Amino acid sequence: MDILEDLKSLQFEYGISEEDRSWLYLRGRSRGLMIEACAHAVFFCKVFRSLRESVHEHQNSRSLSVDSIDLASVDDGKLKVGIIGGGHLGKQLTYALLRLVPVPAESLRISTRRPEALTEFQKLGIQCFYQNSYLVVWANVVFLCCLPSQLPHICLEIQNIIKKTCIVYSFVATVPLPRLKLLLNTTSILRPKYQCAEDFDNIWGANKEITAALQDPVILRATCPYSAAGGITLNIKWLEGVFYAFLNICTASNVPHSQALQLLNEVFLSVHFKECETDETSCPKFQLTDFVNTVYVKNMFQKRPFPWFDLIDVQLKETPFSQRLSSSPVLQDHLTHLYCDSFGISLDKEDPLVVSTDNPSQ
Repeated sequence: MDILEDLKSLQFEYGISEEDRSWLYLRGRSRGLMIEACAHAVFFCKVFRSLRESVHEHQNSRSLSVDSIDLASVDDGKLKVGIIGGGHLGKQLTYALLRLVPVPAESLRISTRRPEALTEFQKLGIQCFYQNSYLVVWANVVFLCCLPSQLPHICLEIQNIIKKTCIVYSFVATVPLPRLKLLLNTTSILRPKYQCAEDFDNIWGANKEITAALQDPVILRATCPYSAAGGITLNIKWLEGVFYAFLNICTASNVPHSQALQLLNEVFLSVHFKECETDETSCPKFQLTDFVNTVYVKNMFQKRPFPWFDLIDVQLKETPFSQRLSSSPVLQDHLTHLYCDSFGISLDKEDPLVVSTDNPSQ
């Protein structure tokens, strides 16, 4: 219940002049962007955790060898998440990861200039401090939730200690990927990019917490990677980056390419439509040529891992997976189904979704 609902004088819009009311849509857009960002980060952590656990299980069952330089990154398969920045976005992301992934408090740490302001998280058992280098050495995934003006100093602190297998997930929208690559001295960077439509439809609500909003089927479906509902569209190159990031994890663990494909099928195509039970041929399966070109395929031995992929290039250029994603509505449907299912929302094939076929450039 919103206790301010009938108290007009205490509401945000009260006192705003008529000529300025035309800008109120920016508030809804900002909230929509926050919800989308948290939703995609939660989905990424869910599937990333599943893949790491699967890699760890396969290593134990088949006694796969692991390069000593990357052994610490695989360890027991548990996901360790670090957040740099304790402002509004950092706090909302923390709550979303805690409640919706969920990431245990002992597996989540925050580095911020004012750790004393995060007592609510410290009471939950989350370590809050101001030591970016310590955070990066410990984490498997690091979310950058800082201001653009703070980024150069942060990068200077961590650029020489980022593990090869550590994924840096940037929410610093004004800093493009090539610049991030130079600042961080790593290619393991993911950066979601959003495009806002001129005709903005505010479906994002005003007073719900982010975690509560993501339990709303209407809002959740609007955050689907292929949905343009709500006037905000995710550049699908982010999804390509996610897949290639997971292949890099398999490569770091010395997983043969055939087994890496099997793991991707198990993690990303684990949720099926009812039609798949009667027609297995309708289910998509990942193939080697979906991720590398045919010339490279001819030179790959059976037990050879995938090559190490530059995630910056993946998100900026066309890849073999670009064509597979854009040309396979069935694969898009299955990934959308997986996305909704990961939040506990059921999706039938007949459910209407506003699909965006646009692919705005980076």
